[in-house]
Amino acid sequence: MPKPPIRFGNAPCSWGTIEGFGQGIPYDRMLDELKETGYEGSELGDYGYMPTDPGRLREAFLSRGLVLTGAFVAFPLTEEGAHPEGEAQALRTARLLQALADLDPGWKPLLVLSDLHSRDPMRFERAGRIRPEDGLSPEGWQVLARGVRRVVQAVGAATGLEVVFHFHAASFVETPEEIRTLLELTGVPLVFDTGHYLYGSGALEGEVVLEGLRRFGPYLRYLHYKDLDPWVAEAARREGWDYREALRRGLFPELGTSFKTTNCLDSILAQVERRTRKVTRWRTSDQKQRWVATALLDLEPRLRRVKGYRHLPRLRQVLQTGHRAEVA
Repeated sequence: MPKPPIRFGNAPCSWGTIEGFGQGIPYDRMLDELKETGYEGSELGDYGYMPTDPGRLREAFLSRGLVLTGAFVAFPLTEEGAHPEGEAQALRTARLLQALADLDPGWKPLLVLSDLHSRDPMRFERAGRIRPEDGLSPEGWQVLARGVRRVVQAVGAATGLEVVFHFHAASFVETPEEIRTLLELTGVPLVFDTGHYLYGSGALEGEVVLEGLRRFGPYLRYLHYKDLDPWVAEAARREGWDYREALRRGLFPELGTSFKTTNCLDSILAQVERRTRKVTRWRTSDQKQRWVATALLDLEPRLRRVKGYRHLPRLRQVLQTGHRAEVA
């Protein structure tokens, strides 16, 4: 049986609207721009950003030929007393998703569940550099697992929709080993977030993400493709920044500005542009060269050598020799 095609969507957070911040762009403009860009669907975003009336929400997506991909719900899964309210929140959101579940026969919206991040002061302070001793006790894991299973069962029974789990920096499910424990206790399908996985792993190398995808592939249901700035991540760990400070410094940049996951030349050019963007008029070419050179010197200490860089002179020689032979 052929595998279903990979579908691409986006979310209001890419327009700066997330967790109560950045409400300046109306949802209808956001959906119009998302459609014009070529995406096939969108997540719901913060509850209340888009219409909560099922009819209005359905019309917003149907009129643009878009699919509702899912919605994010987080509450303190480690606190047993928070489970009833968290379940109610999940059901409210799931019932709204259910109203748009028939827009595409090949896709039903997913309820994206997560442990509420930044609630625990220690996990907030140590996000990106979590040690084994910073994790939950066996009893704490049992409480979290009961909360996950409770939401999975309630949402499935009430709406027939699937629940997937989003591990998240500054929550109690952040590191690869914590993800493994979650899966052993619940078997819940995953949202694999590339940026959160790399930061939570304590590493900087993009290969770690590929290893994670191979390791947790059987549980993968949904992918959040997020970039990570290795210089910010490294500084956050070295300087002891908390999660919010790391975000403020640009931990998760726009796709295409990180050396780890995109073309290195494009990344360097983007970083130079960031340092020269306030110049509104270049008076001479010498002035431009000085600014660019200064920006490159500022970047140099944070640049990482490309693997195999020692072989570049040999590669150049071979290419030049081959070019001369071809011309001759």
